[in-house]
Amino acid sequence: MTKAAIAKINALDRSAFVELLGALYEHSPWVAYRTFADAPFADERELVNSLMARVNTASEAERIALVRAHPELAGEKLRTRALTDSSMSEQASVGLNRLDPAEIAEWRGLNAAYRERLGFPFVICVRLHTKSEILTALRRRLAGPRDKEITEAISQIHDIARLRLAELLARLEEQP
Repeated sequence: MTKAAIAKINALDRSAFVELLGALYEHSPWVAYRTFADAPFADERELVNSLMARVNTASEAERIALVRAHPELAGEKLRTRALTDSSMSEQASVGLNRLDPAEIAEWRGLNAAYRERLGFPFVICVRLHTKSEILTALRRRLAGPRDKEITEAISQIHDIARLRLAELLARLEEQP
């Protein structure tokens, strides 16, 4: 039940709302900023739908910038711990922080090929997949058409944001 958490969110002013929800979409607080206009929210589903609508109705340039805001999986930023806390935790959850040198080389090559071909990083909701499934998807999606990959990346980003929101709501629910 997230009634108390939603009530807390509905009580926020725009600045506090963006501060709290701005990180749901990686380095893209504009999503929360625009979503605030839809408050108050009846429940978690309504909030999720509003967040998604703000992304889905954004310009193509904004959606591509949102995709580009995501880090490469198993990339250098992971190894140097230069990711957001959420991204660090998500990538570690499937062991991307514990790759051997051969695996690092494989990921580096696939990431570079994907970015070179499509102009943005490969994005997948790692918490909904195993490391093996992610590699399989990366190899398969590497050959996909750019417009389909943008659509798939945005869908995956929505999954990431939805899971991040669920965690945030659970934390808010526990607070007095």
